[in-house]
Amino acid sequence: MTLSREPATVRAAGLRRGAVPLAVLGAAAAAFAYVADVDPNAPGHYPVCPLLHYTGVYCPGCGGLRSAYAVAHGHFGTAVGCNAVAVAGYGLFAVLWAVWFGRAVRGRAFAPTLRPWQAWALGALLVAFTVVRNLPFGAALAP
Repeated sequence: MTLSREPATVRAAGLRRGAVPLAVLGAAAAAFAYVADVDPNAPGHYPVCPLLHYTGVYCPGCGGLRSAYAVAHGHFGTAVGCNAVAVAGYGLFAVLWAVWFGRAVRGRAFAPTLRPWQAWALGALLVAFTVVRNLPFGAALAP
C-alpha cells in the first residue's frame, strides 16, 4: 500500500526544507539593499581597506562595495570596472544558491566541494588579479 500526501502538505514540507537557503538569500538581499542605500563612494560610511591604507596596494576585495552598489543600481559596466572578481562572485553565488534551493526543496543534499587543484586555481586567479590590478598596465582593473 502506497501512502500519498496531499499536495499542500508536500509544498509545505518543501518550503520548510528551503527555509535555510531562503534565509541566506534574505541576508544577501538585505546586505545589497544596505549598500544600495548607503553609497560606498561617499567617505565615512565604511571602513577603509587596511592593506590599501597602509601599503597603497589594492587587495582582491578592494572596490567590492562599490561594485555591489553599482550592481544594485543596474550599472553592470561600472560594477565590473570596480571589481571584476566580485561581479563574478555575485554571479557564482546566484547560480549556487539556485541549485542549493532547488535541491533543498526536493529534499536532496547539496554540499559543493572544491578539489585541491580547483582551490589552487582559484587562489592563483586571485593572486594574479591582485598583482595585475596593482601594475601600471592593469590600471583598468583597479577600482
